[in-house]
Amino acid sequence: VVSALGALLIRVHSSPVSSPSVSRPPRLASCGSSQSSALSQSGGSTSTTGIEARSRALKRRWCPAAIMLLALVSLLSCLLPSSEAKVYSRCELARVLQDFGLDGYRGYSLADWVCLAYFASGFNTAAVDHEADGSTNNGIFQISSRRWCRNLTPNAPNVCQMYCSDLLNPNLKDTVICAMKITQEPQGLGYWEAWRHHCQGKDLTDWVDGCDF
Repeated sequence: VVSALGALLIRVHSSPVSSPSVSRPPRLASCGSSQSSALSQSGGSTSTTGIEARSRALKRRWCPAAIMLLALVSLLSCLLPSSEAKVYSRCELARVLQDFGLDGYRGYSLADWVCLAYFASGFNTAAVDHEADGSTNNGIFQISSRRWCRNLTPNAPNVCQMYCSDLLNPNLKDTVICAMKITQEPQGLGYWEAWRHHCQGKDLTDWVDGCDF
């Protein structure tokens, strides 16, 4: 029995013990990550020049795609309006338009402008109406891209020298500047059909009644 136990201990001690494998987290591949390290470890007949050429090919294949995607995202972020839409209340809009000097401008009262804004857009600065010819009416006064601002329609006059998206800004600065230019035309506020049908020749005192200036 003793001799058998000794023989068993000898076999156990003489057997090779395999060390536990250590799992390593996979490395994240960068843009066009090279496989040269894996190829160099595998031996074989692959030359260093061949490995470098393959690495450069991978970079040329993947890097431009990533760069183009980032460029597209940046372009879209520039084209989109930088500010969120705002729907003014009646008196809030009246105060803003008064601060911009529209009360009495070209003989039109503040109530004329507030009435126009309501029937044109419902006081919504982000309102955009698309016409069948591809033009748009933009912002709180629904200013047309046919003549006054620039959108995707080529060869438009762009009298106000601004993009139509500028007319969607809640601070109304560009909108008021452009509206003043329109009002300098012989038609005045009559340029807007909404004003002619709903505001012209009517008692408009209710549009500013109760507003604290």
